[in-house]
Amino acid sequence: MGNFLFIPIAFIALIILFKFFFIVKQQTAVAVERFGRFHSIRNSGLQMKIPIVDRIAGRLSLKIQQLDVIVETKTLDDVFVKLKVSVQYVVIREKVYEAFYQLEYPHDQITSYVFDVVRAEVPKMKLDDVFVKKDDIAIAVKSELQDAMLDYGFDIIKTLVTDIDPDGQVKEAMNRINASEREKIAAQFEGDAQRILIVEKAKAEAESKRLQGQGIADQRREIARGLEESVEVLNKVGINSQEASALIVVTQHYDTLQAIGEETDTNLILLPNSPQAGSDMLNNMVASFSASNQIGEAMKRKQKEKDSKA
Repeated sequence: MGNFLFIPIAFIALIILFKFFFIVKQQTAVAVERFGRFHSIRNSGLQMKIPIVDRIAGRLSLKIQQLDVIVETKTLDDVFVKLKVSVQYVVIREKVYEAFYQLEYPHDQITSYVFDVVRAEVPKMKLDDVFVKKDDIAIAVKSELQDAMLDYGFDIIKTLVTDIDPDGQVKEAMNRINASEREKIAAQFEGDAQRILIVEKAKAEAESKRLQGQGIADQRREIARGLEESVEVLNKVGINSQEASALIVVTQHYDTLQAIGEETDTNLILLPNSPQAGSDMLNNMVASFSASNQIGEAMKRKQKEKDSKA
């Protein structure tokens, strides 16, 4: 009978013992009330309270926490934009009482201050300035929150503007502007490339013409030298210069006809093929050379007259 009574008594004693003690986790603070009034703040470790008399009113985390607030407002150039502001805050260990008892909903309090500051700062800026000066907005939010929340036991660690989202039509317009600018730059590069190609091609053609002209001049110089040597050889055997020139012209005439005849795919060309034609060609050449010499002599005389007058 005594054993049966001992078990319930031991069980009740164990329950009461557990009611006396409680555990507070690391980076956590517990508010303890006695008969409904604040009694003490308990930190991490094994803590004791009086059952029925004391009770745990609540627990507060002492870790750094983050609250994300999305604010929609209008810029100076009448563009609606949504800003995501991330507020990192922590409960001050020495002010747990203020943080627990003075603010019932601290998240709502912080959100209200963020809305107030953002809607006061952003309307002063144009949309492009909002992107450039987002750090200034974050600093203004932190400064305002720090002053307001410090008395309530909250320390504002950092505020960040993590996202800026303009209206959809504005974003499309910005993308079109950006695309147009890039297309303009690409067109300029393409134009420069085409201009360089044209210039280089013109230089190459000019160099080609110069070399071609030099080749023709060298070719004619060698032909003239060969003709001169031929005339000298013929003079040695008693043929005068006029007869030698006629013989050379006739020989070249028939060589040309033979070369044309040997080409199977040569186009039809009509040329005089009588010996008299060679003599006519020689006479024309002699007359042309004589006229050229007369013109050259006349030009030399005029130049000498100008030089004498000067």
